[in-house]
Amino acid sequence: MTTPYSVPDISCQHCIDAITAEVTKVEGVTNVNVDLDAKTVAVVGGDDAAIVAAIDEAGFDVA
Repeated sequence: MTTPYSVPDISCQHCIDAITAEVTKVEGVTNVNVDLDAKTVAVVGGDDAAIVAAIDEAGFDVA
């Protein structure tokens, strides 16, 4: 199941790389897709709270 997260502060490739690096560390996550244009992060697997925490750890807020 893919869960989308709105992350309005995404603005560049560095943002994509930082979010991807942190979210892929979350246990159970099998896929991460950051869409710069839509400003969303689509995640397959993992715990919702852990994913939000990982996005926060990367320096971004989930809207």
